[in-house]
Amino acid sequence: MRAKSSIFQNIDWTIFWVYTALVIMGWINIYAATYNEQHQSIFDLSMSYGKQMIWIVTSYLLMWIVLMLDPRFFSRLAYPIYAICIVLLIAVLVFGTEIKGAKSWFTFGSFSFQPSELAKYGTALALTYYLSSLGKKFQGIFVRIKAFLILLIPAGLILLQPDTGSVLVYASFIFVMYREGLSGNILLIGLGAATLFVLALLLNYTTFNLPFDFQISGQTLMIVVVGFICLLIYQMFRRYKGIKIVIVLVFGVIAGYVYGVNYLFNEVLKPHQQSRINELLGIEHDPTGAGYNVHQSMIAIGSGGVFGKGFLQGTQTKFNFVPEQSTDFIFCTVGEEWGYFGSFVVIVLFLVLLFRIVIIAERQRSKFSRIYGYCVASIFFFHLAINVGMTIGLAPVIGIPLPFFSYGGSSLWAFTILLFTFIKMDSERMHILS
Repeated sequence: MRAKSSIFQNIDWTIFWVYTALVIMGWINIYAATYNEQHQSIFDLSMSYGKQMIWIVTSYLLMWIVLMLDPRFFSRLAYPIYAICIVLLIAVLVFGTEIKGAKSWFTFGSFSFQPSELAKYGTALALTYYLSSLGKKFQGIFVRIKAFLILLIPAGLILLQPDTGSVLVYASFIFVMYREGLSGNILLIGLGAATLFVLALLLNYTTFNLPFDFQISGQTLMIVVVGFICLLIYQMFRRYKGIKIVIVLVFGVIAGYVYGVNYLFNEVLKPHQQSRINELLGIEHDPTGAGYNVHQSMIAIGSGGVFGKGFLQGTQTKFNFVPEQSTDFIFCTVGEEWGYFGSFVVIVLFLVLLFRIVIIAERQRSKFSRIYGYCVASIFFFHLAINVGMTIGLAPVIGIPLPFFSYGGSSLWAFTILLFTFIKMDSERMHILS
């Protein structure tokens, strides 16, 4: 450990002050979202904003502890921390408290802790350690399988809770792998799979009338079109040996995937998740049911105008029209009370944070530090994009917090540790060679 007098030497103060600004702004918005005239003090510990103050204070304590640690601590204990996170994810399935249909929490009196938030940190460390140990190139099927297994184990355990939103966060690590040499074709395949998923859902409710009173489902027509395209490709490249087998395999995989979408959508996803996806895609429109949260959130943001209605003046907020407004939908409080200008400031602060992390990551002399920096940036970017997207109707409602803004100690602790672990690594970069 370093002496107390030196722990703040060489830390990136830009990130520190951006972090502080976001945390304070988040606290103020939690106060606005849960304001109670009977408990007007922001320091009232019986209210959410009072409890959040405790989480904020303890987060700065955690920050101080992280900055005191030797940077080698994180690499040496990467796998043990990951293993502890896995044990906690298993334990919560057995001993956890079920809240809103998900057994994701350990409850201690009036406070609760969500292991899945900490698991993102443990997974980032484990993936970083593995990738940094490979040398210069991230190549080979077995190497990539091992990397994906590091992600799939915690994601699978979280899916059992079930917490679909937290599971999807693990998709953000694909950007880290891409930075370390994963083929861009993998990203294209992922984008193609997502596109096929959406098209399959849209066409699932569509029937086409053909001559002779013959009808065909939209998904079947989609498979026919794919088959025709595969046939054309085969005719263009038939001179190449083995092309027939490749084309048949590709067609079989795509056809199986398209028809498998129905099973996944109808049998795996819960009814409320199905309704939210249908609402997002325009298949259904139920502003009083599945689309209520998003509908009210968009009203709140739109009503804020350029400069907002003013602090504690938001009618959507004051009268609790938006469920979960202090957690998943905290951004609509910003939009209503601070308007376009306030929302712009918040987005800019997050973008400054993201770009600063990437810049710092690229200046690292240690491969471990660089990879970890990209893990941090990817996680923050995914949370920001999806959470804000949820509130304005551009992303499905999957229940993930806005970093430093959403109420909850688990997420604030996890994001703080995640960020300042990287800050500590950067502060010691000149003393670390590998």
